[in-house]
Amino acid sequence: MTDSKTLTLNKVAQVTLAFWILKILATTLGETAGDYLSMSLGLGYYVAFAITFALLAVILAVQIGAKRYYPALFWLGIIATTTAGTEVSDMMDRSLGLGYFWGSLILVLGLVATLGFWYKREGHLKVYPISRRSVEIMFWIAVIFSNSLGTAFGDFLTDNAGLSYIVGALVTAAVIAVVLLLHYATKINAVVLFWIAFIFTRPFGATFGDLLTKPIDKGGLNLPRDFASLVTLGLLILVLVISEYVLRTRKKQPTI
Repeated sequence: MTDSKTLTLNKVAQVTLAFWILKILATTLGETAGDYLSMSLGLGYYVAFAITFALLAVILAVQIGAKRYYPALFWLGIIATTTAGTEVSDMMDRSLGLGYFWGSLILVLGLVATLGFWYKREGHLKVYPISRRSVEIMFWIAVIFSNSLGTAFGDFLTDNAGLSYIVGALVTAAVIAVVLLLHYATKINAVVLFWIAFIFTRPFGATFGDLLTKPIDKGGLNLPRDFASLVTLGLLILVLVISEYVLRTRKKQPTI
C-alpha cells in the first residue's frame, strides 16, 4: 500500500552504461579518499570512520529529504557510501581484528537481511524508479552494505589471496563480465544480477584505486592519494555532465 505522505518523484539514477561507469569512478574515489583520511592525514580508522559517517548521514538526509532526483546529490551519496565502506572494511579487519572473511560474512548477512526485509515489505527489489521514501531508505542501507562488502572482497583478493592490484581488478572485471553475459543470455532475475554487479564494481574500483596510490614495490603507481582523488573526481564530473546532457537531449527529441 502506498503511503501518500512519503510519495515523491523518482529519486535515483537510471541504470545505464553511464551508471556503471560512474559507479566504478565513485568507488575508486571512495577508496582513495578513504585512505587519504585514515592514512595520509594519519587520523586512524576510528576517527576517519566517524568523519565519513557523519558526512554520509548529512548527505543522505538531504538526498532522502529531497523531492526529486538531483544527479549531483545522488552521486555524492554514492561516493559517501563508498568512502564509508572503505573505513568500515579497514576498521573491521585492522582495528577490530575480525579479518576479511568474518568481516565479509557480517556484511553479507546485513545485506541479505536488508534485501529480505525490503522484499517482504514491498514484494520486489526494483531499484528504478524509486519514488517512496521508505523504499529509498532501504535502497541506501543496501548500498552501504554492498559497498562495504565489495571493499572487503577487494582487500581479500590483494591482501589475503596475494593477487596484484591489476590481477585483482581483472578478477572482479571477469565477474562483472559474467554477470553481463547472464543478463543478456539467460532469464535470471535482472534485479538479482544488478545487486551482484553493484557489489563487484566496488572491488573493481577499489583495486584500481589501490593501483593508483599504493607503493611501486607493492604493485602500485605511488600517486599521492589527494591527487588521485581529484583526478577521479574530475573524471566523474565529466562523465556525469555528459550523461545527463545525453539523457536530456533524448527526452527533448520528438517521438514519431
